[in-house]
Amino acid sequence: MPWNGLDGLVEAVLPAIARVLEGASAEREIDRLLRRHRALGPEQRTAVVEAIFGVGLWRRRLWVHAGSTAPRALLFALLRDLSLVPEGHAAGLTGLPLPLPPRSPVPLRIAERWSYPDWIEAVFLRELGPDAEALASAMCLPGPICLRANASRIDRDSLAGLLEAEGVSTRPGRLATFALVVTSTRPNLLGLRAYRDGLFEVQDEASQLVAGLLQPRPGETVLDFCAGAGGKTLALAAAMGGRGRLVAWDPDRARLRRLRERAGRAGATVEIGQEVEADAVLVDAPCSELGTLRRGPDLRFRLREEDALHFPALQRELLETALRRVRPGGRLVYATCTIRREENEEVALELEHAHPELRRIPPDLPSELVRDGFLRTWPHLHDTDGFFAAAWHKL
Repeated sequence: MPWNGLDGLVEAVLPAIARVLEGASAEREIDRLLRRHRALGPEQRTAVVEAIFGVGLWRRRLWVHAGSTAPRALLFALLRDLSLVPEGHAAGLTGLPLPLPPRSPVPLRIAERWSYPDWIEAVFLRELGPDAEALASAMCLPGPICLRANASRIDRDSLAGLLEAEGVSTRPGRLATFALVVTSTRPNLLGLRAYRDGLFEVQDEASQLVAGLLQPRPGETVLDFCAGAGGKTLALAAAMGGRGRLVAWDPDRARLRRLRERAGRAGATVEIGQEVEADAVLVDAPCSELGTLRRGPDLRFRLREEDALHFPALQRELLETALRRVRPGGRLVYATCTIRREENEEVALELEHAHPELRRIPPDLPSELVRDGFLRTWPHLHDTDGFFAAAWHKL
């Protein structure tokens, strides 16, 4: 890491770090800082970004090494203790005065070693026991950039060839049929002609698997009940190939705004903003998002336990509403991007208990992705986001 790029910039970086520590988005703070300093060179930009992201992610670990929560001390600890910059040089770059914090051993607690709030550490331990540290470690690594080939316009191998011609290398995904994993470093995907032509969408492999569980059939009406910005909606559209009716709805109508533009680029026919009776309904419910922590370095510190506790009731309410939209003989899929049993298995089992007309459909997937009849993916096992999904047939 070119930490020398911080020379002369620390006083501009520290206020951004302070705002991130107070709860601001690290990405937003980085964007604001780089806009104010457009003349920065590549090494300076890299150092600034890594300083803000690094302290934002590793703050809990850095508290131990720095013996302080002050932004300057944390940045010093990031350089000295995690990046192994010589102590005197780290002090000079950050402007930290003497006496410097004494060196301390690597902490043993998961929350301190891998930098998590206590409540998330407790979730990891409860869900995975001895494998909790493997998950905690995996969540500290950047997730792969995964693409979904738009099957209504191109097959995966042909897309890989077009991307290679545009300078972006990929490899086939291991789990999802239309997945390509980007192997090039920091490609500008949105600037590619293949993107402008609607040949792919950025979508995690686990998310692609969830959309596939609905198995839309020719001529069916399919409802994406919590469509959001439409990632899974577009995957369903590609699978349907225009043979049927696809409807996107979301309780938060503002989240649907981007879907029209994305659907137009992908050549997908989607009816937006309606509730209809359907043969197949997907409920990708709001959740605590603990399965996606590696997608945002500071996300773990912006999520609150008290918010997570409210999700199961909301998820059950959404499922009850969605179930009324499923025609007899139809299918219902419930999905989250969290790892909390309270939002996953417990919600699904409560729905089954309340509705004997539902019959669970075991996922037609490799056994490594199935637990107790439900889809379960894990960052440390599958290199995907952490997803849960349940599918039912309605008698």
